Amino acid sequence: MLCQLTCFLIGGLVAPMPANAQIILATVCRDTSTMKNDTTNWYYSRGKGACKKIDLNEPHYDLSETDIVFAFQMPGPREGMILDYSRWQQNLIGVLQVDIKYHSQIEMLPRSTITIDARLAYRNKGDPEDVWKFYTKSVEKRNLDCDIDLKSEEYLYNCSAIPLFELGSLYHDYYLLNVRLPVDSPDMNSGIGHIQDMWLTVINQNGGFTRVWLYLKTAFFPCIIGILVWFWRRIHILQRKPVLLEKMLLSLGLALCLLNMPIEYLTLHYDLPFMLLLSDIRQGLFYATLFSFWLVFAGEHMLIQDASAQSSVKQYWRHLSAVVLGCISLFIFDMCERGVQLRNPFYSIWVTDLGTNLALTFIILAGISAGVYFLFLCYMIWQVFTNISYKRQSLPTMCSVRRLHYEGIIYRFKFLMLATLLCAALTVIGFILGQVAEGQWKWDESIELEYTSAFFTGVYGMWNIYIFALLVLYAPSHKKWPVVENTADTQNLSEEMEFSPLPSERASSEISSLTSFIRKTTID
Repeated sequence: MLCQLTCFLIGGLVAPMPANAQIILATVCRDTSTMKNDTTNWYYSRGKGACKKIDLNEPHYDLSETDIVFAFQMPGPREGMILDYSRWQQNLIGVLQVDIKYHSQIEMLPRSTITIDARLAYRNKGDPEDVWKFYTKSVEKRNLDCDIDLKSEEYLYNCSAIPLFELGSLYHDYYLLNVRLPVDSPDMNSGIGHIQDMWLTVINQNGGFTRVWLYLKTAFFPCIIGILVWFWRRIHILQRKPVLLEKMLLSLGLALCLLNMPIEYLTLHYDLPFMLLLSDIRQGLFYATLFSFWLVFAGEHMLIQDASAQSSVKQYWRHLSAVVLGCISLFIFDMCERGVQLRNPFYSIWVTDLGTNLALTFIILAGISAGVYFLFLCYMIWQVFTNISYKRQSLPTMCSVRRLHYEGIIYRFKFLMLATLLCAALTVIGFILGQVAEGQWKWDESIELEYTSAFFTGVYGMWNIYIFALLVLYAPSHKKWPVVENTADTQNLSEEMEFSPLPSERASSEISSLTSFIRKTTID
């Protein structure tokens, strides 16, 4: 409990908010070059060689559409200070907002298509201010949904946000985005009205939060490795094969080790744009293993018809297939989004109606599935408690030593099952919050999420503490049954002899005395 409280306090008192958003107003530059497709000419607002700025509110009769460049220099200054990105900030997402002024002669349609020629460059500390290096470029089409409350020359259209790019790594110090609106054909960008300004919202992970997160990983990783080695050694010295619950615990520990591995330190020295996708895959594997373990864990403590039968994964194939199917669906969705972004950061599945509906469907179904899973898990745990209450009726007929032994086990097990429910509830809430937080900048909905770093660090610490406790509590025991010699208390001697199992029974009861108590026929 102290470790759990510490994890919450670290997130609440030490770590900043998980993500930071900055809104940057575009600088409208005039493109004076003859080669409009040349990627060596970059336009920026600050520093040596800054572009010639123009005001689109004033008439420019000698200006064509191909001469206009919207420049975004990232990060923007704050309180007069020139900022730079840190590799601790991990990733960068860009969302575009367009200000379109109403004109009675050029009225926009509620739905129009805007074609964007986007080019991204970078610069590092120590580089000359006028030297920008090419990063990537793409010509993308986006749907633009606009409406207006009052049709007046002084009003702007209310237009939807446009997801523009997503970088899986933030390796360089400065970034520059140049946006052009090409008119290569008569229909291209013909129905978007008079654009007055552009705004770019850039979202990145806070470096302070990344430090706290990696420090927690660094602390938990060797602990889980050590307890896994100890757990496997306990199983290996037995004269039997591991049972199902031990195999599931071992798989869960390995999945947690994969999640805890602090490979994000590599991003401080290398440009790894696939790290965001790799983090999603690691977390998906952990979710799949954790959800599968809970189903087997509850099922193994339920009453079954054949108590002598050996449990296997085949008994839970229906439950596990639902979990695996859901995780595979989310993996395919993630590959369609972030997998393609490894080649083209400007790609987004949200840019078409079909892609948006598909993405929203995946997110909604994932949230509903997580909620249904939690309710089903609650039902299974309720059945476990019912079985325990039924089997507990035989306790008064037992000897005092055996009765006290089982009462202690039942008390500890109930506490463990309540901890399982709490862990499952917070995990499902965190899963849904993560899905909504990831998509809130990409769909056209104003959803305000209030979540803090304390929730994420607390849930992450809870996973490690919970699995650590399970590995300790369900490790095969090394203790020997006591031998009573030269005692005058014959009643205690007879009780000890009655309580001690036969050598052939010890191997099957080492995994869980409660499991064997629930499953065996009441003969006491």
